[in-house]
Amino acid sequence: MRYDFPKDFLWGVATAAAQVEGAAFEDGKGATIWDAFCRLPGSIRDGNTMDVTCDQYHLYEQDIRRMKEMGIKSYRFSFSWARILPEGTGKVNEEGIAYYHRLIRCLKENGIVPNATMYHWDLPYALQLKGGWGNREIVKWFTEYAKVLLDSFGDEVDIWVTFNEPIATWVGYGMGLFAPGLKDEKYGRQALHNLLVCHGETVRLFRKIMPERAKIGIVVDVWRHYAERKDNAEDLAMELAGNEIAGYGWFLHPLFIGGYSGELTAYLKEKDQYPQIQEDDFDIIKEPVDFYGLNFYNGIIDNADKEKELEKKRAAGGNYQFKPEQHPEAVYDVLHMLKEKYHITVPIYITENGYIQIDDGGQPMEDFLEDEERIDYIRTVLQWVHKAMQDGIDVRGYYVWSFLDNFEWNAGFTMRYGLHYTDYQTLERVPKKSASWYSGVIASGGFDAPEPESAHSAILGS
Repeated sequence: MRYDFPKDFLWGVATAAAQVEGAAFEDGKGATIWDAFCRLPGSIRDGNTMDVTCDQYHLYEQDIRRMKEMGIKSYRFSFSWARILPEGTGKVNEEGIAYYHRLIRCLKENGIVPNATMYHWDLPYALQLKGGWGNREIVKWFTEYAKVLLDSFGDEVDIWVTFNEPIATWVGYGMGLFAPGLKDEKYGRQALHNLLVCHGETVRLFRKIMPERAKIGIVVDVWRHYAERKDNAEDLAMELAGNEIAGYGWFLHPLFIGGYSGELTAYLKEKDQYPQIQEDDFDIIKEPVDFYGLNFYNGIIDNADKEKELEKKRAAGGNYQFKPEQHPEAVYDVLHMLKEKYHITVPIYITENGYIQIDDGGQPMEDFLEDEERIDYIRTVLQWVHKAMQDGIDVRGYYVWSFLDNFEWNAGFTMRYGLHYTDYQTLERVPKKSASWYSGVIASGGFDAPEPESAHSAILGS
C-alpha cells in the first residue's frame, strides 16, 4: 500500500539546546538547573554532564549541511534561556544572540525552516535560587525573556513554541527525577500552574508585536494510558491517574477547554495540592494558539497486578529498566482524542516521535547503525498518522526525535534516539540506516508498506 503525504507536509528533525549545544559555560552563557543537577551524585545514570554533549554550538554548520543532504524541511531547536540572559533577567548576552542569529541564518540559507522553542527545560540557575517555577514572579521573568527573543529573532523565525512538554517541570519539582531535583508535590503543582500562565501571557505578547505570518503554539506530550482490564478497578484507577492526574489532561484541559478537569480538581483539593490561582489565570492560559505540537512515543497498557509484581522485583534489588511494549497505533487514537475530547481545531504537528536504542557502554558503533527497529517503528507511526489525516485530522508535519544521539537528561548518554550515531569522544556523526530511509521518505513524499497489523484491543478495540 502507498502512503503519500501532502506536498507541503513539513518533514523535520528535532533537538533541544541543553542536549546538543554543549559550550555550557562559553561566551557568557550562565548556568542552568541542569548544569547544577548533573553535578549532584547519582542524578545522572552514567554520571555525565551536558558540558559538551554534541558540541553543536561549534558544529552547527556541519549538522545543517547533513540536514540539507537528507532533504530535511524544518529543524526544531530550542533557545537556551541562560545563553540569552545569563542571570535569567537583566543584561542580555550579545554573544548568545549572535550565535542564534548564525544558526538561524545557516538554516534558512540551506532551505530549512526554523521551528524555535523558547523553553525546553533548562531554567537559568540564578532564577532557581529565587524559587524557580514555583515563584509567581516567573511570569514577569519569562515574558521579559520571551520579548528579548521576539525582538531579536521575530524577523527570522515564523514558527514559535512557548514550552516543550511542561510535565518535565513536575518531574523536576514534584518527583525529584529531573532538574532541579525537588520532591515537593504541592510546590510542583504550583510550578506547573505558573508555567501555564507564562504560556498564555507570552501568546498575548506575541499577538501584540509579531507579524500575522508568524505562528505560535505549545508542545504537550501524550502518553495515553489504557486499562488492560476494563472491569478491574485498579487498572481503571491507573488509567485515570496516568491521563488526568499526572498526564496530558493536566495541560490540555486548561489550554483548550478551560480550567482544570473535575477529576484533577478533586484530587488536588483532597491532597491539599491545589495551586494558588489568580482571578483571570484560566482565561490567560486558554489564549488561542495557532497550532498544537504533539510529542508522541507510545501508548501504555495499565495492569495493576503486573505493576505490583514489577515493584516487588525492583524492591528486591533487580534492574528492570527494560523498554515497554511498543504501541505506535496509539497515535491514531490520540489524534482523534485531541479533536473529539479537547476540541483542538488548529493544525497539529507531530513535534517529536522516535525510537530508543539502549547503550550500556559495551557495544561497538556498528551495533547501532543497522537500526531496522527504528525504521519499522517510525514507518508504523506514520501509517497511523496517515490514516488519521484521511479521517480529517489536520496534521501538517512530522519531526523525528532526534537528528543525532544526544544527552538524554537523567539517562545521560545511555539512550540513543538519533538518526545519526554520535561518538561522544570524537564528536563524529555517522548516519544510521534510518537516516537514509527517512531521507527517501522525504524525497518521495511517502513510502510503500503493507497495512499495519491489528492493534492491541486495549487501545483501538480491534
